[in-house]
Formats: sequence, structure tokens, C-alpha cells
Amino acid sequence: MQFLLAFVVVAPLLGAVAALLPAPPGLKGRNPDQAVLRHGVTVTGVILVAALVLALGFDHDHPSKMQATTDISWIPALDVRIHLGIDGISLPLLVLTALLTFLCALYSYFKMPAGPSSKAFVALILVLESGTLATFAVLDLLLFFLAFEMVLVPMYFLIARWGGAQKQAAAWKFILYTLLGSVVMLLGLLLIGLKSGTFDMVALATDNGRGLSSSVQVIAVLAIGIGLAVKTPMWPLHSWLPDAHTAAPTVGSVLLAGVMLKMGTYGFVRILLPIAPDGMHTFAPYLAAFAVAGIIYGSLACLALARPGAKGDLKRLIAYSSVGHMGFVLLGIASMTPTGVNGALFANIAHGLITGLLFFLVGAVKDRYGTADLDTLAGATGAALYGRAPRLGGLLAFAAVASLGLPGLAGFWGEMLALFGAFDPAEGLNRAAFLTFMSIAAFGTLLTAAYLLVVVRRVCMGAQREEPHAIADVQSYEFAAWTPLAALTVLAGLWPAVLLGLTDPAVQKLLAGGKS
Repeated sequence: MQFLLAFVVVAPLLGAVAALLPAPPGLKGRNPDQAVLRHGVTVTGVILVAALVLALGFDHDHPSKMQATTDISWIPALDVRIHLGIDGISLPLLVLTALLTFLCALYSYFKMPAGPSSKAFVALILVLESGTLATFAVLDLLLFFLAFEMVLVPMYFLIARWGGAQKQAAAWKFILYTLLGSVVMLLGLLLIGLKSGTFDMVALATDNGRGLSSSVQVIAVLAIGIGLAVKTPMWPLHSWLPDAHTAAPTVGSVLLAGVMLKMGTYGFVRILLPIAPDGMHTFAPYLAAFAVAGIIYGSLACLALARPGAKGDLKRLIAYSSVGHMGFVLLGIASMTPTGVNGALFANIAHGLITGLLFFLVGAVKDRYGTADLDTLAGATGAALYGRAPRLGGLLAFAAVASLGLPGLAGFWGEMLALFGAFDPAEGLNRAAFLTFMSIAAFGTLLTAAYLLVVVRRVCMGAQREEPHAIADVQSYEFAAWTPLAALTVLAGLWPAVLLGLTDPAVQKLLAGGKS
């Protein structure tokens, strides 16, 4: 098991190199494009199997313990190490990343987005997977930064080369926002490493900020928090997200929403909460305030896009919904309690499953109708998916009610636990303020239900033409790509202990300063 995690992180890079060879080794197809797409499915499938083996071999009796560790000296002068490991916090995110990347590769094999070379497309997907997996596996601050930045270049090219309208502008906005945030974040990481004398995240978490003065912690949380907040994205640093999602190809949107947004909130939990607790305590009320502002703003933006006559793009609407959903994650983190942080981690996984499914479905609707404009879908075209493509319409309605937090589905537990965390925040935080934040966030759940039900009514139950043009219902490859996400959404909703049993001991240890 020791080297299996290293294999999971490094193998996609090797697969990316192989994809750029004249012919991917060992694979054949009717043409070179099919062969390289089959290579992508094979490599991501192997990574998924390895991640599942890692999960099965994980010591579930001790999820707070770092497992499958690798610790090799890399830059001795700075004490930078290639230090890898997983615990109950990072394991679910690792498996989610492997699953979504495999499903995207499978989907692309049958529905390759229009654009240049298939070789470059597969290579970029694999580099993106490696960077995301590394982000959740590394235990060194500088290595975390490198992995955190590694995903930017492949996502930029996926948007700029395989995206839709306004793809160049959206890609530049994405890269500029995230790079500027990362520059500030690097300064904060260097400050922590130089002041504490180590970049080792495990040692720093165990020290629990005792080696850093309060002023250093405050500065570090501000600097690192800005970089993480851009990637999350937190209101008002979110404006790159709707444009990126609207322009990105379907699989780009799935990976962006499903795993890349989780890198920011993971950084808050893995780095800032245990390493700079005094700084987090200072900024927690402000983080909560921005979180609930994002919940309300995202919901109101979605309502505005969903109303008739607004010319709202359905992909853009789902992107704005992510701003609101990630607001619940940030609210749970800001409470600095085991309940809130567990809720944030649960909501992270739920959002990856549900919003990943939503972007798959919206991409399918756009492919069939040639547009994602809500007015066109509900008006002139007359979508009425329940009548034309009942399985597609049913899946879209299912994903929508899961996203609004229907009890019994995955979206419910994370938001509820985040609200409970805000109801009784950590000692020293202003409870009256957090009760206010909780009330505002609870109102946001009503707004979320409102806009998602409007979308279902307009798209699935829209006006039907007397002689509607025929559209295809769910195809076999779509069924294969979407069923795991729908099934896991139900499983996590009915059996939340699957996730909470992993995260809770690790969160308890993290908040206690690494003490078992």
C-alpha cells in the first residue's frame, strides 16, 4: 500500500506522455483519434481501480492516521520533501477525483468535444487528474502549491481550445484570477514555512500554531485564504466561474465543478484550520459573512437567470448555483467545530457528485437542442423533456432535487451539518453573529429550491409542440457515465455514515492539534 498512492498520483502523468506518442502503446482503434481516446479511458480506469484498492485497503478503524505514506527528501536546503499520505479527510476526495475523471474519459470516448487534436485533449485530462490527485495527497506546503497550480494550465487549454462561445475570454479570466490569487497564497505558505522552520504539513498540524505568533498567523491566513477563496470560489472572488463554465466543454465543466473547486476548501481544512488556528479564529466571522453572502447572491443570480425573458444560459445558472453551494461549505469551515467541518467535507463530496451529474445532463440537453438558453428551451423549442426524453428529464429532475437538498439524498446532510455548526460555533466566536449567519443561510435553502424547481418546470414540463422534433433519450454510454453519480448520490443520502465515519475522527484530530 505504501507505493500505491504514489502510483495513483504519478501514473496519469505517464499516461499523458504516452498519449502524445505517435500511437498509444498496446491500444488500437479504427483511427488514431479513437485509439488515443481509448487510451484515456484505460489509464483513468486503471487509476480508478487503484484508488478503490487504496480505499479498500485503508485502515477504517484508524481514519485519523496518515496511511499509504511516502516521505523522500527532495530539496534538503529548504527541507522540502516528497511527502504523500491520506487520511479520512483526503481519501473521499481522492476517490471522487478518480471516479469523475474516468467518467469524463468514458463520456469523451463516445462524445468527443469539437476541437483540435484528441492526443492533446487526453493528455490535458490526465495532467489535470494528476495535479488534482496530488493536491489531495501531498503533505508538504510547497508541494501542495505546485500541485495546486499544476491544474491551471490544462484547464485553461481545455476551455480555450475545446470550449464554446467566448472561450478565449473565459479562459484568460480563469487563468488570471487563479494565478493572481496563487501568488498571494505562495507568500503566505512561505511565511509559515520560514517562520516555523518546516514545510511539513503533518508536523505543522501537530504543533497547532504554537510555533507561530498570532500576527504571523493572521497574515498567513489572509494571504493563503485569498488564494484558496479564489479557487473555491468565494463571493466576491467568483466572477471567473460563470464565464468558465459557460464556455467550457461538458467534461471540462464536470471536472471544474466536481473536483477543482474542492481544492480551495480542502486547503482551508488541511492547512489553515490546524496550522494557523488563531488566525482562522480572527477571520472566521468574516469568512462566514462572505459565505452567506455567496449563498444569497448565487441563489438570487440563479433566480434571475431562470425567470422568463432573462435569456439565461442553463450552464451559467448551474455555475452560479455552485457559488451558493460552496458558501455552505465555507460556513461549515468558519464555524471551526467538528460538526461544521464534517458538514463542509460532506457537502464537498455531495456537490461533486450532484453538480457533476447536472453538468453532464445540461451538456446532453445542449447537444440535443443546440442551445442551453432557457427561454429557447422552454419557449420556441418547447423542451418538455418528460414527454420527449423521459429518462433524460427524470434524471435532470432527480439531480435538481438532490441539489436543493432533499432529505434522503446527498445534498441534504452537508448543508444541514453546516447550519448546525453555525448554530453552535467554536468557543470564542460570537454566537449571535453566527446565529444570524445560520438564519440567512437557511433562507438561502428556500431560494435554492425556488430556482431549481423553476428550471425543472420550464425545461422538463415546458410547452410541447403539436409536432415536436424527435430527440434521443439517454444513450447507453450516457447511462454508463451518469449512473454511478446518481447511485452514489442516493447511497450517501441514505447512509451518510459511509463518509462521516471516515471524516469525523480525522477532523477531531485535526482540530485538536494532531493529538489522537
